[in-house]
Amino acid sequence: MSGTLYVVGTPIGNLSDFSPRAVETLRAVDFIAAEDTRVTLKLLNHFEIKKPMVSYYEHNLRERGEQIVDRILAGEDCAVVSDAGMPCISDPGEDLVRLCAEREIPTIVVPGPSAVISALCVSGLITSRFSFEGFLSTNRRNRLNHLAQIREDTHTLIFYEAPHKLVSTLTDLHHNLGDRRVAVVRELTKIHEEVRRTTLSEAADYYGAHTPKGEFVLVVEGAQQQESPDEQMSLDQAADFARELIEKGHRPSEAAKQAARLSGYKKAEIYRLLID
Repeated sequence: MSGTLYVVGTPIGNLSDFSPRAVETLRAVDFIAAEDTRVTLKLLNHFEIKKPMVSYYEHNLRERGEQIVDRILAGEDCAVVSDAGMPCISDPGEDLVRLCAEREIPTIVVPGPSAVISALCVSGLITSRFSFEGFLSTNRRNRLNHLAQIREDTHTLIFYEAPHKLVSTLTDLHHNLGDRRVAVVRELTKIHEEVRRTTLSEAADYYGAHTPKGEFVLVVEGAQQQESPDEQMSLDQAADFARELIEKGHRPSEAAKQAARLSGYKKAEIYRLLID
């Protein structure tokens, strides 16, 4: 009879967020598959958990995944953890769960903190519909293709980014999606946690002048809903739409620009009504 794979969420910063159920699970399994055993060892030591670990990360997941699955099929229980947050979200744990699903191995989730959801909750942007886009590719062509595919998406977009690539990513988002609102969320649950609610252009300028530090989540406003051809706006309606954008925090010039793109009227015509 096969064992079970447990997908266990770990803290993204504050160790107090580690649930009693997660601690109990790690103490009960036969072994732990960890993205970085050195990072996980610190967590285990803090909670006085002694358990054998195997290294399971992006560059060994094919070979090591099969070995882990064989052990589970032989009757051992395994917990898969990432360095921080929920395994399988931009994480090699995704591949291990797929292997277990193919072999009909029972898989149980032990929920924990998630940087994606936590950042969305404090962003101040729409939360009812969103898309997690992960890390943008470092390959220029792939990155631009990705941005082109999501340009017209109206739901909120969420990205992960490392500090050394933050400015280039903010610049690319601005140039390819327009100057949308963004929440730049840094170091969630840690001492220097910060939420900067601004626009893509202003964020790029700020972090161009202030060296980014820590891990970042970018929560970006979705595209404005397009009107169908038979619902053409009047000029007054376009100006009203721009006023709504201003109330949401957009600058008048940017609001007029977005309203012009949506309605077909000239930006100057709409802006004139805004300042009259």
